[in-house]
Amino acid sequence: MSISTSGFKAHPSTSSLASLASASRSPSGPRNPTGLRSASTPTATKFSDTASIAGTSIAGVMTSSSRQKSRSKSPGSTTMRDRERDKERDGDKEKDGKDGKEGKSGQGSKGSRGLATQPRLRNTPHLPSGKDVEPVPATLMYWSRAPVYGLLPTHGMRAHSITLVDNIAWIFGGCDEKGCWRDVWCFSVESMQWSNPDTVGDIPPPCRAHTATLVDRRIVVFGGGEGPVYYSNLYVLDTITRRWQHPTFPEGTDLPPPRRAHTSVLYRGRIYIFGGGNGTQALNDLWTLEVGTNANVEKMRWEEQQTRGRKPSPRGYHTANLIGNVMIVMGGSDGRECFSDMWCLNLDNLNWSQVRLATSYRRLSHTATQVGSYLFICGGHDGSSYTSEMLLFNLVSLTFETRSPAGRSPSARGYHAALQADSRLFIFGGFNGNEVFDDVHLLDLAGAAYLPQVTSFRIEVD
Repeated sequence: MSISTSGFKAHPSTSSLASLASASRSPSGPRNPTGLRSASTPTATKFSDTASIAGTSIAGVMTSSSRQKSRSKSPGSTTMRDRERDKERDGDKEKDGKDGKEGKSGQGSKGSRGLATQPRLRNTPHLPSGKDVEPVPATLMYWSRAPVYGLLPTHGMRAHSITLVDNIAWIFGGCDEKGCWRDVWCFSVESMQWSNPDTVGDIPPPCRAHTATLVDRRIVVFGGGEGPVYYSNLYVLDTITRRWQHPTFPEGTDLPPPRRAHTSVLYRGRIYIFGGGNGTQALNDLWTLEVGTNANVEKMRWEEQQTRGRKPSPRGYHTANLIGNVMIVMGGSDGRECFSDMWCLNLDNLNWSQVRLATSYRRLSHTATQVGSYLFICGGHDGSSYTSEMLLFNLVSLTFETRSPAGRSPSARGYHAALQADSRLFIFGGFNGNEVFDDVHLLDLAGAAYLPQVTSFRIEVD
């Protein structure tokens, strides 16, 4: 395996997010955050994502705070850091009023106190400047909680899918402590505003741990499940008309078995589906769905692919990223073991190769997002506990690197979703073993000028 590189310029190039394979939860059974069972697991054991991995109990009872059925947040309700800065700024104004010449009966001081107690409303998210923030080195990435507003999601987000279309992130499905969902939420990465659009047509059933792949302006949703039920359903959402379609195939057509916690990538008019779990065991098969350039449901066709070379062991809750003509698979679990390996599949000749890593990290239910010549790997479970760690995998040297961004990183979690928009990396929701989150965090990448400025590279595998 070798890497060829060329081209340098001021800012790293960017690419789209690979689909996230998330976890599920069943109401009973042993504990395991994956829900996957290996083939050697006794058949009496239920397929549950609350069993233990490597003999360590992980997941607990989800106890997220109760939410109102509908919540709307003022544009002025930004982050805690913003409110603290506002308080400090108002305190400075009050002090200036006392030290300077007061007007009649000390009105300057009273006026400052009055301003400090009044709510602040903003039509757009607060953009800190001047005294608002402490100086940060220009080469340092910075975490913050997104100052969201609008009609907020009425439930937590775990094992959901997220797809970026222009500047709008489309979130579908997922679950919280109450069950699975079938609604669609939209989040503007420019205005930070949430909305809940109505959709029509053949709406999918509630599901989690599915995949959602963007083809032109259509989102192709496959698989997933709810409780003990696993799906092999296929649905297509047109983001322009907001209409769902449910493609059907002639009787006798060879279709992929039901599954969830799989991954998908789009390459040359085909969606490649790898791995997952079917409720009995973990999988390592490869299927392709012919979708063309516009996801015409009448021309879609399934086909199971036979690969060459030694393939990865069966797994789910891994990640898959398309780098050129290579699909890179990292981590995952078979229900017993949390994996640390990495594999490359050449999609032109379907040959598998394992990446030899000097240092490796066990991960499942994490996210891996390509940013230039790096994969940004966030959160997940390491076989013992959930983590908030961010790893950078160098796609040129095929090595891991560590970074320590400034700001306050998201708390430890897995089963979240991630995407990159311009110079920011967004994290949506997740689960920490007890609580399902509905928050949004962003990592400002604009200052990461110290990253190698490789704009053209290729991973060569046999």
